[in-house]
Amino acid sequence: MLDPISKLGSTAQKLLANRSLLYSWRWFSRFGSASIFWGTIALTIVLWSAVKIPGLALNGQLTPATPKLGETIVVNITATPGKTTPPTVKVGNKTYPAFNLGTDRYRAMVPTTPLERPGDREITIADGTTTSKLKIAVADRKFPIQRINFSPGKAGIQATAMELKEVAVFKAIVSPEKLWSGKFIAPNQGRTSSPYGVRRYYNGEFAKDYYHRGLDYAGGYGSAVVAPAGGKVALVGYEKKGFRVHGNVVGVDHGQGLVSIFMHLSKIDVEEGQMLAPGDPIGAIGSTGASTGPHLHWGLYVNAVSIDPVQWRGNAID
Repeated sequence: MLDPISKLGSTAQKLLANRSLLYSWRWFSRFGSASIFWGTIALTIVLWSAVKIPGLALNGQLTPATPKLGETIVVNITATPGKTTPPTVKVGNKTYPAFNLGTDRYRAMVPTTPLERPGDREITIADGTTTSKLKIAVADRKFPIQRINFSPGKAGIQATAMELKEVAVFKAIVSPEKLWSGKFIAPNQGRTSSPYGVRRYYNGEFAKDYYHRGLDYAGGYGSAVVAPAGGKVALVGYEKKGFRVHGNVVGVDHGQGLVSIFMHLSKIDVEEGQMLAPGDPIGAIGSTGASTGPHLHWGLYVNAVSIDPVQWRGNAID
C-alpha cells in the first residue's frame, strides 16, 4: 500500500518534521486504510492552520486618523511576505506610488485639497494576489477669503509657456530615494502672512478653482530663505529669463513625490543638482514675479498636488 505521506507536497512534508504533528500522524495511521483516509483529512486541516497562506498578510494603516482637507493621508502598508514589487494604492481613478520602507513594508502618500468635498474616502491596496480596502473620513475645513489688488505694472501678468512647462515638470518629479528626515523647519523667520488654502479675489474678481498653494512669509526684503528639509535642487528659474509669475524661483526635490517650491526671491544661492540639508541657504526674500511686496511663497507638493506645509512642520512623516 502506498504511503500517504509520499502524496503530500513538500511544505506538508516539512511540517511533518514537527514532533507534535508527527505524533498526530502516527495515531491516525495506526488503524488501517479507512482510518488513514480520515487521518489524512484531519492532518490536512492541521496543516492548513499551520501554513501561512500567501496574500492574507496585506493590510494598511492610515494616518492621521482624522485628516482635514488639504492634509496628506499617509498609507503605511504591510505587504505579503516575499512580494518583490510594490503594492498599488488607488483612490477613485487615481493611483499613487508606494515606496519600500524595509522588509515587506511600504508607504504611499495621498494628497487632499480645499477644492474637494469632505467625507469618506476609500483607499484600495492591491498586490496582484490580494486586495484590501480601507475607509477614512476627511473632515471639512474653513478657508479664509483674501482680496489682492495688483498695481498697474503687476496686474494681468501672464506666465510664459516655458515657465508653465518647467514648473509642471518639476512638480511631477517622483524620485525613488527619500531625502528628508523628521519634521520640516520654517524656510524663513518672518511671520506667516497668508496661510495655505486661502480663496482669493484678484482686483475684485473671484478666482474660481483657485486656492493659495502654500504659505507666505512676510520676512524683510533680503532676509534668508533656507531649506526646510533635505533634498536636491531640481529647478532654478529667473524672472529675466521668462519666469514672469514665479519670479526668481527655486524647486527642491525631497524624494518620493514630495517637492518644495520657493518663489519671488531677490537672489538665488544654489544651482541645479546641488544637495541640501535642513537649514542650508537657498536665497533671499524679494518681490519678483507676480508679487505685491517682499515675501516668500513656499509651496509643498505631494504627487504634483499642493498640500498644507503646516502638517509637515508639526509632525514627522518618516
